[in-house]
Amino acid sequence: MKKIRITKRLINLLLLTVLLGNTIVSCSDLEIEGTDSIIKDADETGFQGVSDPESFLDNAYNSLRGYIGDQANLYALSEVTTDEQLVPTRGSDWGDNGIWRQLHQHSWTAEHNFILNVWNQWNTLHFQGAQVLSELTNSTPEQQANAYFLRALGMWVILDNFGQVPVRDPQAPLFEDPVVLKGQEAVDQIVSDLNAAIAGLPAIGPGTGMGDSGAANARPGKEAAKYLLAKILLNKHIYLGTEPNSTDMNQVVSLVDEITTAGYGLEEGYFDIFRRDLDRETIWFIPTAVGNRIWNGLHYNQAPDQTGGGWNGFSTLAEFYDMFEGNPNMNRGTAEGVLLDDQEERRGYVPPSGLPAGSFEGSTDNNDDGFADGSSVGFGFLIDQQYDYDGTALNDRGGNPLTFKREFTNGSGEKSLINNSETTGIRTIKYNPRYGAFTEHEIFFRYSDAYLMKAEAIMRSGGDPTAMVNELRVLRKAQPLSSVTESDFLEERGRELYMEFWRRNDMIRFGEYTRDWSLKAPSAVGDETKNLFPIPANQLILNPNLTQNPGY
Repeated sequence: MKKIRITKRLINLLLLTVLLGNTIVSCSDLEIEGTDSIIKDADETGFQGVSDPESFLDNAYNSLRGYIGDQANLYALSEVTTDEQLVPTRGSDWGDNGIWRQLHQHSWTAEHNFILNVWNQWNTLHFQGAQVLSELTNSTPEQQANAYFLRALGMWVILDNFGQVPVRDPQAPLFEDPVVLKGQEAVDQIVSDLNAAIAGLPAIGPGTGMGDSGAANARPGKEAAKYLLAKILLNKHIYLGTEPNSTDMNQVVSLVDEITTAGYGLEEGYFDIFRRDLDRETIWFIPTAVGNRIWNGLHYNQAPDQTGGGWNGFSTLAEFYDMFEGNPNMNRGTAEGVLLDDQEERRGYVPPSGLPAGSFEGSTDNNDDGFADGSSVGFGFLIDQQYDYDGTALNDRGGNPLTFKREFTNGSGEKSLINNSETTGIRTIKYNPRYGAFTEHEIFFRYSDAYLMKAEAIMRSGGDPTAMVNELRVLRKAQPLSSVTESDFLEERGRELYMEFWRRNDMIRFGEYTRDWSLKAPSAVGDETKNLFPIPANQLILNPNLTQNPGY
């Protein structure tokens, strides 16, 4: 039998082929011939350019549906590693070998599957952009602008989470180790790409009509690129290990002002923003089903007519819930949405029943029971007793009252992330099942975030953001603040943007990511090395230009 010698070159080729989704080679049958050359050298085959760049870009954008719509991977790293979301183990449910608990406790390792997936997915995305930008690809200026945007987006996610970005030239031999960009060099590349994207992308104003995959801003326009550039500049000092500078902060202000001039702005009716209809808030949405944002926290017995019920996992800490105005133990509202516990609008409400079929636009009644599907599920933060459509108090599967509780405790009453009952933890929900159980419309870039980025840039330049923050708070039915400290500002971003991918990024920028919170591992408190995730172990073997991040 002829022996096959496994070399680094062979491993590189096979792994790269997998990571790039077969963008380099694709075959249905792999046969290894008994010749001296097992795989032809990459510098002999060579990258020939992308033959159909428009379809290639469509595939790249379509990949974002999974990257953003998933409840694991980037969403989990961005939210479950913070004080905002956690997934306790309830009996055998959501155990998954501790993969969710490790995120909340900050006890992850370089072998954590979500970390590996984020590394693979977003590195693939920026490499796809590079392929379209190659001189061997015959692409239009607008296609190139989209490629610049995708390359910048992918590189930024990797920089933000890992601190270093491997970059491969599509025309280089496959066995050539990618160069690695860090710090200023990485930021400069991303900023350059975004400026090119801004110059070439179409100007897309606030959308009208239904936000499905055919809507104009299912792909980004100039304002989406400006938003992302503002996000990069606001965080730039974190990536460089320096202090914020006024030049960057002034540019953040200018970019947001340009977005405002294009017609985007704050909207009344907080939870209406997350319906399928486009509005002035939505800068860029991903046409991916929002079911993961709806069902992963709801109990099995909630809205069973739509999916058979929720999945009973994701919850929030009581300390995060307590940042909002209102009664700490109740969050009630009428079925029509009148708030009853002095809560601000963003905290939402638990209704006492459902609504009649046909009582709001887009309602359905698939059971013909006279109630609008999903309308017995509340908005925002679900705490205490939950109700069925007819006003009957719901029970859990064991017949106990379905009352979502503030604390996470085991069977002995001790605080714990394991052996929880079905009812521990306050649940969070923004996209409501009454508007569609799996509607394909998840907002990724939103004007309120841009607005708060501008206010923060003013604050970091020595200005007072209080008036801007209060304008938003009054719109959200919250009391104005007499002044705004950095701590206040971080809390305000949490209140406005929970479940929208930004909590980890925000907490790091405000120096709060390594602080203590309930059920966090004591050894992780104050550990600044947790501000970055580890480079996956196999990548260090494949690319010697990468270096493991401190602490791993």
